[in-house]
Amino acid sequence: MAAFRTLALRVENLSISPKFLCCCLLILLANVACARAAQDRTLSIGGGTIDVTLPTGSLDVSQNDILDWVTRAANAVTTYYGRFPAKHLTLKISADDRNGVHHGVTYPEDGGVIVISLGRHTAKSDLETDWMLTHEMIHLAFPSMPRQQHWIEEGLSVYVEPVARVQAGQLAPEEMWFETVRDMHQGEPQADDAGLDHTHSWGRTYWGGALFALVADVRIREQTHNRMGLQDALRAILNHGGVITEDWEIERALQMGDEATGTKVLVELYHEMRDKPDAIDLAEMWKQLGITVDGKTVKFDSGAPEAAIREAITRKK
Repeated sequence: MAAFRTLALRVENLSISPKFLCCCLLILLANVACARAAQDRTLSIGGGTIDVTLPTGSLDVSQNDILDWVTRAANAVTTYYGRFPAKHLTLKISADDRNGVHHGVTYPEDGGVIVISLGRHTAKSDLETDWMLTHEMIHLAFPSMPRQQHWIEEGLSVYVEPVARVQAGQLAPEEMWFETVRDMHQGEPQADDAGLDHTHSWGRTYWGGALFALVADVRIREQTHNRMGLQDALRAILNHGGVITEDWEIERALQMGDEATGTKVLVELYHEMRDKPDAIDLAEMWKQLGITVDGKTVKFDSGAPEAAIREAITRKK
């Protein structure tokens, strides 16, 4: 607007014709439109459309690097769910003076909106190893829950994100399981715990939800002789309309997942963990799955009782 006012004053002083003024305004508007268009891209991945607003200003990574990052995250989510979970996603990427990827938030409006930030000095290698955008996109694939069950929304994203990246060939299984063993204990109940529905600490919300997902995955595979897992349940929920723009009660979603696997694992586990502390013997679980961590090294035991379950969890379907 300031540019328009300046131009108008100059025109008045110089007695430039209205026709010439009109041409100048059209050129200015065209330049503004081109500048805006240069910051917008549309990607089609997994049956969904992603409208990307790219950050403005100087960055150490190129626009193509950023679009590759978006594509990589969307491909991981598509691999896990069999399709991209939103028909239309608006992805708004801003730049600031921090380093790396941060401040990712997913909203249910307009089919799904993700807002995320990039530091101006973020390296291409940071984008290639990023997990946050994949985490946010996974939120699109589960219905919105009441605040009491916010833990399942975050927990599923924490658990599924590295599995999806392994299945898509973006992360080594050794790295995924090392980080899972290292961090999963943060989801265990503490002395004052009142169950997942009533204990809203950071650890129980994110890692408690992830612990629920891990236990559910293993139990479904145990009961189906490894024919099915949590992935099948989550795909069924998604394919029956369970997306972020829909408000569901938790048991509706869990029952739908159980029907897909022919088990009652999700509902029964929820009843176990919702209103009382339910500690899981993680050391025994890692032993059964054949996972040993020594320092920063992880070793797999192919002869462990549930080694086949461990392998199936990260196998592309």
